[in-house]
Amino acid sequence: MTNYVLRGLGLTLAVASLALVNQGAQAETLRFGTDPAYPPYEYKLPSGELAGLDIDIGNALCAAAHVKCEWVEGSFDGLIAGLQSRKFDAINASLAATAARRAVMDFTTPLYPADIRLVAAKGSHLLPETASLAGKRIGVLQGSTQAAFANQKWATHGVTVIAYQDQNSVYVDLANGRLDGTVVVGAAAKLGFLAKPEGRNFEVTGTPIVDPVLMAASSVIGVRKSDPHTLQMLNTALAQLKQNGTLERLVAKHLGNEATAN
Repeated sequence: MTNYVLRGLGLTLAVASLALVNQGAQAETLRFGTDPAYPPYEYKLPSGELAGLDIDIGNALCAAAHVKCEWVEGSFDGLIAGLQSRKFDAINASLAATAARRAVMDFTTPLYPADIRLVAAKGSHLLPETASLAGKRIGVLQGSTQAAFANQKWATHGVTVIAYQDQNSVYVDLANGRLDGTVVVGAAAKLGFLAKPEGRNFEVTGTPIVDPVLMAASSVIGVRKSDPHTLQMLNTALAQLKQNGTLERLVAKHLGNEATAN
């Protein structure tokens, strides 16, 4: 009799263990695509670890949604193709919600505001206007809304627009005199370039660049249109981060006073 009880108990424990194993095996993983070359939003530490505002937000979203976070790196101009080919589930890379992008993906609710600015040498008196930039060389991040804006609004008026695969390369050419300016998110320029020794001779010039059609004023996360589950999960988790103050704290941590730049 005792043997039957022990065998029954052993079978019960085995079934329970198998259930736990299956549950662990089925634990959901959320894969974010990003380009870690856009500080302070996403970049790599000397150790190779990913860091930045979008990285912290993504990890906080995964924690709130009770899923495992996985980061897939790629160049910014290849992120949309990567999303469509299912290399990852969402784009988390300081992405602006534009009409062109909305045609191929859905967006979460806004994460934080983004101001678009022209950066040029101090004393250059350059302004983000075609009359001021005619004959000048302006660097942009390939595939970005800034690139779309500069090509459509400025390149047709005598401005040479040069696209780079990452923003850091733009800064290098700007510092070396191969460019006259760059169009970039203000906080990214101030914290990722102007605050460093190589950016000491440069400044943000003119007023913010506003274009409701080509450039959105807020950053979002992009999701495949065929994946409403991920979109709902992210929006639900994002609502929690906004309600408990986590999102506000992360923005203040990484952007400081630049969080409200205009």
